[in-house]
Parts: sequence; structure tokens; C-alpha cells
Amino acid sequence: MKPDERGDSEAQLTRSARGDSAAFTHLVKAHSAALHGYFARRMPIAAEDLLAETWLQAFAARRTFDPARGSARGWLFGVAHNVLAQYLRRAGRREPALGPEVIDPWQVVDQRLDAAAMAPALRRALAELPPEERELLLLISWEQLTPAEAAAVVGIPAGTARSRLHRARGRLRDRLVVPRPTGPTGRNLTATGDLA
Repeated sequence: MKPDERGDSEAQLTRSARGDSAAFTHLVKAHSAALHGYFARRMPIAAEDLLAETWLQAFAARRTFDPARGSARGWLFGVAHNVLAQYLRRAGRREPALGPEVIDPWQVVDQRLDAAAMAPALRRALAELPPEERELLLLISWEQLTPAEAAAVVGIPAGTARSRLHRARGRLRDRLVVPRPTGPTGRNLTATGDLA
């Protein structure tokens, strides 16, 4: 998201909280694809329902948004995170299962891999991370939140998030150092971007 769009989202959410219902419509249009991707990668069979519930809860709680505490995007992902946690509690689960590759409109992870052949090893390594470290890493890598925004989403201090993120990246690197399949060119594949 571009910086001017980020500021526009804060303004739209603030206007919506003051009673301008049309402003909320702009937020839905601007953030639905990213929020749907968040759910599709974590709970694909319920992504549509979770997205709808997120927008209902966000609309009901829009007056609680405080731009001094973070961005509208971070606030919306916080609502989404809570909706997913509620869903998992009702289903008797603690965390979503990282399932097979999901086709959604926002495939950031696939763009960050050197080759598709590394995806299975990466999914296994992600599944082995502690849930709180994995969620921070995925919020930053997949959802493009800043470490401070991701910290706010999961309800921990920013410094704690940065240390957990550092630890998660190290564990991921350690798990992906083992001999991996080679790509079509015959070279070993490695993680890049936010995952490395």
C-alpha cells in the first residue's frame, strides 16, 4: 500500500467513526483483498465467512480506532486476527493449519521464493515454528505489516515482536539450510525477502 493510500485509510476510518457510512465503503474496497488473503492462507474453507465477520466487527468497533495508536491497516488486521482466534476457539483449535497452497489474488509468498520447488520445504519449516513466531513472520511477510503493526495485531510490545521475528527468521534459515531440491538450473534454492 502506498503511503498516501495509508493516510487516506486513516482518514476514511476516522470519518466513518464520526458517522460517514460511505467512508467505510472505501475501506472495504481498499482492504478486502488483503484481508481475504490473510484468511485464505490460514483457513481457506472459511475465508469468505471470516472476511464478512471481520467487516461486521470492524464497522461495529470503528469508533475505537485511534490513529495515534497505529494505522488503519494494522487496526483492521487486528480485528481480523481476533475474528480468526474466535473462530478457532469455537472450532476447538488453537491455531490454523497451514494447508496446501491456496490460490488467492495476493500471492506475495510465491513472489518471494526463488522457485516453486521450495514451497513444500518452506511450508514444513513454517509449521514447525512456535505459533506466535509464525504469526508475526506471516503478518510481516504475507500481509506486509510493519513489525510495529504486527506487534499491535498480536498484542505484544514492538521490541518483543522484533526479537521474536529475529528468532523466527533464524529458525527458518536453520531449517532451510538442509539440502533442498534444485531448481531447473540445477542450483540449490534459497529463501529471499522477508522470510530470509
